[in-house]
Amino acid sequence: MKKYKVGYLIGSMATESINRKLANAMFKLAPEALQFEEISYRDLPIYSYDYDPDYPEVGRKFKKDIESCDAILIVTPEYNRSVPGGLKNAFDWASRPWGTNSFAGIPSAVVGASIGAIGTAVCQQHLRSILGFLDSPQMNAPEAYIHFKDGMINDAGEIANESTAEFLGNYLKAFHEHIEHMLSKVPSDS
Repeated sequence: MKKYKVGYLIGSMATESINRKLANAMFKLAPEALQFEEISYRDLPIYSYDYDPDYPEVGRKFKKDIESCDAILIVTPEYNRSVPGGLKNAFDWASRPWGTNSFAGIPSAVVGASIGAIGTAVCQQHLRSILGFLDSPQMNAPEAYIHFKDGMINDAGEIANESTAEFLGNYLKAFHEHIEHMLSKVPSDS
């Protein structure tokens, strides 16, 4: 079975992020072919084109981390009906300098949890626009807007609700299929 390296970005930098908890619980439900590795953007300064002529090492490393993946999964909250600022900044770093977009051709998917009833629906729509511009082939369905409630993740770090676990397991199976489909269509650089 072919293994795929899936880099993941957590939209919240909070230590107790519910989206980090969701990601870790989801990974227990994933097909064995998907190997997850977090890509941190915590140390990136606010992007400015002033950095472009002499891109700093932290930006180069972030870009290389994205480019080393077969696919990208974004697990994010919604801040003020949009994308968290740190996550948006990470996309700006990955797409610059002009002509060196690290997301181009890399399959992606978005999932997120919120304590609000509509989950992260609006943020995900904004992310789809950004990922579309970055030429990252997105898994458009199924969509996963998770209403995070007390007890959703048990003490063992697993999804406690059977129907939610089944839904997220199927979501990750669909993502695996999306990755296989997209990578069979797009020639590899290696």
